[in-house]
Amino acid sequence: MPIPVISSGLQSFGYDEATCTLEIEFHSGGVYQYSRVPLSVYQGLMGALSHCKFFHVYIKNNYSYQRIS
Repeated sequence: MPIPVISSGLQSFGYDEATCTLEIEFHSGGVYQYSRVPLSVYQGLMGALSHCKFFHVYIKNNYSYQRIS
């Protein structure tokens, strides 16, 4: 279940431990699923002072993804 967040670029995100899939909804309206994301990376995103900066540094170019909407 996606969790709404206060962020300059991200609207919400959620994580499925069974499949290690991270789902991120952006303020621009796109929803993306990132594959094989370790739980530790999701936990880092949750605890980051800047969710958007964490995303750009640790997730954006490091995991395969697909746009789902």
